[in-house]
Amino acid sequence: MGEQAVSAAWIAGVVAFATSLLIVLTRHWHGRFTLDGTQGVQKFHAAPTPRIGGLAVVLGLVISLNVLAPAVAQILGALLLCAVPAFFSGLGEDLTRRVSVRTRLLATLASGALAWWLADAALRRLDIPVLDSWLAWAPVSLLFTAFAVGGVANAINIVDGFNGLAAGIVLIALAGLGLLAQGAGDTAVASVCLVVGAAVLGFALVNFPLGKIFLGDGGAYLLGYLLAALAVLVSTRNPQISPWAALMACAYPILEVAFSVVRRIRRQHPAGHPDRLHLHSLINRRIIRKRFAPLSATLQNSAVSPIVWGLAAAPAACGLLFRDSTPRLMTATLLFALLYAIAYLRLVRFSWSWRARRPVLPGAVSSR
Repeated sequence: MGEQAVSAAWIAGVVAFATSLLIVLTRHWHGRFTLDGTQGVQKFHAAPTPRIGGLAVVLGLVISLNVLAPAVAQILGALLLCAVPAFFSGLGEDLTRRVSVRTRLLATLASGALAWWLADAALRRLDIPVLDSWLAWAPVSLLFTAFAVGGVANAINIVDGFNGLAAGIVLIALAGLGLLAQGAGDTAVASVCLVVGAAVLGFALVNFPLGKIFLGDGGAYLLGYLLAALAVLVSTRNPQISPWAALMACAYPILEVAFSVVRRIRRQHPAGHPDRLHLHSLINRRIIRKRFAPLSATLQNSAVSPIVWGLAAAPAACGLLFRDSTPRLMTATLLFALLYAIAYLRLVRFSWSWRARRPVLPGAVSSR
């Protein structure tokens, strides 16, 4: 990566940091529209907090375009243009609380479809012969890409539950994708990962550990979309890298959303129904509140994130280690899913047995 990419990263980070601080310091002017209250199933913060941190990230990225090399600016610019539906549907929810789950889901799918069309972020292979033959057909590739990108965008929104949690997971995934791209000689995509990561870090410095600002739906959808689109670009532009390596970089949020959908369907709830049964929520109640009881509520909130960051870093590291071996990466994916399920079972039931009696936790609804 050249000096332009490093300079752009500094600008993106500083602008995102300064804008985040400005939002916090001016909350009394816009708080009527932007503050996130403390009441709700998935609320763990102690005081009303601005939830428009996505604006800071966007501003940092847009300004950084002015100093990037043309090839890199073209990629980032196209990705940001395609992000418009996802970001503004989320921002609309942040400001009005009236944008439906379905509308936001369709908006993230639209951003995925636009990325397929305008940014060439098209899933055309998974190194599985039968699926690859289908993905060679453009309509199938378009639909698969839209659902994959939309799924990751919503996954980041789901894991955005504690101070620094979503930002840290995104930074880990971007580091994995950037290293994959750099190792393959794709400095353009590696530079985009660096700049996006710098903008996220600028926001994160205000978000973690004191939780002075939140990403909000707009920021979570934006970062989830960018993460998914970059993962697709890494595998599309670099055929020597297994597409499962990019998948492993995003494995934790993907598993979280998959388990959440299955859990809610099993409990006969809508897929978008909020609850407190995410893995990070259980870590907070089963581990943090018991072992770190003397800490303030804010620091207990923040203490969840480093544990989950470790869970997210493990599959990302596997993706780097076995980047050119699809069989090993598929095996690692299954192993990580199994370990996730075991950890979840242990936390939710206090037992390693599937037949153990399931307690009804606060925020949970019995399936009976």
